[in-house]
Amino acid sequence: MGTAAFEARLRTIARERYHDRHPFNVAMHEGRLTPDQLRRWVLNRFHYQRHIPIKDALVLAKFDTREHRRAWLRRVQDHDGRVEGEGGIENWLRLGEAVGLDRELLLSGDEVLPGVRLAVEGYVNFCRLGSPLEAVAASLTELSAPGIMLTRVDAFERHYRWIDPAGLTYFRNREREGRRDSGEALDLVLSWATTAADQDRAAAALSFKCDVLWSLLDAVAHADTADPVTGPDRVRWRP
Repeated sequence: MGTAAFEARLRTIARERYHDRHPFNVAMHEGRLTPDQLRRWVLNRFHYQRHIPIKDALVLAKFDTREHRRAWLRRVQDHDGRVEGEGGIENWLRLGEAVGLDRELLLSGDEVLPGVRLAVEGYVNFCRLGSPLEAVAASLTELSAPGIMLTRVDAFERHYRWIDPAGLTYFRNREREGRRDSGEALDLVLSWATTAADQDRAAAALSFKCDVLWSLLDAVAHADTADPVTGPDRVRWRP
């Protein structure tokens, strides 16, 4: 498959299998979530967010050139921050506070759903054990991320006006960062995947990552029907 056709294949996967189509995300963007449902999503999605720099550190360690390591290191810094009080994780904690969650609860991870833990652990282990090509290709869900960030900011401003707009900083920043990161990762994948087998592995890695994000939302959405004795159906929050 030529480079152009392979790129089109990857973009099709990212577009057609991205989690913006998940019923929970659709409900969120249409303003149909209750405050408790939104809080549950913020809490559980934070478990994914806090593992992104861990995943990226594992990917970085696979590179054998300084140029690639320097470029990928920025992803870790984008989430962890260069100093205390900065970065994507801090911005997500502020989102949690904006919806009424204590950051201590978010940081404790005590109420993260089992399905979310499993999905996140699966993704981190995939990047730990996979090849550099597979680990980078899995990140290409970022090809679709900028669009969902713009949709999300608009949805929150229109439908969830009880949330402090300052809590939306993460989404605003990721629209720009996602375009940059996906472009860099795509260039690497297109240059590395020069055989049909490599292209298949890259496509499978991207499909797997789409499944991770979809599974995470499945767990959050199905928590509404969880048995209150055996599983949490709401999260603790500040009155």
